[in-house]
Amino acid sequence: MAQKKKEVFDALNSINVNDKTEKKGNLTYLSWAWAWAEVKKLYPDVQRTVYENVNDCNYFTDGKSCWVKVGVTINDIEHIDYLPIMDFRNKSILLDNVTSFDVNKAIQRSTTKALALHGLGLYIYAGEDLPEGYEPPAPAKPKLDTKRLNGALESIKNGNYTIDKLTETFELSTAQLRKAETFVENLRIEQEEKKELANELDKVEKEH
Repeated sequence: MAQKKKEVFDALNSINVNDKTEKKGNLTYLSWAWAWAEVKKLYPDVQRTVYENVNDCNYFTDGKSCWVKVGVTINDIEHIDYLPIMDFRNKSILLDNVTSFDVNKAIQRSTTKALALHGLGLYIYAGEDLPEGYEPPAPAKPKLDTKRLNGALESIKNGNYTIDKLTETFELSTAQLRKAETFVENLRIEQEEKKELANELDKVEKEH
């Protein structure tokens, strides 16, 4: 059972849900419909239970405020979430003011949180930015036209740039990379020849 639970959690906790969330005030919300569909793809037998009180009402109350109780079962593992019925300011609504719309909205939000207990989007409630194990793709490198490539090579020649920086910053075609490498190699040879010539001239001057 523990292994099964870990497999479910690891699978759902690795999903990046950032583009399916929205901000309301200082809180982040995940689309309950998307969350349910995403879990349903991986675990078709997932089940949700909206618990009812002794009067067959789909919310509970202490006589003042109210809350809902929602359970989600995946692979025979159930996680239950309790969520207060709240207004748009995330303040508990008093019993006499609760509407069926408020209850339905709370059930949807509680469903999302119960799914989070299984791993999906749990990092949202922990205040994290990305799921554990998720590695965002590296941004695409800009490309260079011939004019800008020649300008970069000129900067390398003047000692203001390097080929390593060039390849790290820009996406070069095979031909451009070959041109840059040939340019740097020729530049290296030219510098060595100048150095050898300077050494020879210095040697001649010392002999005379």
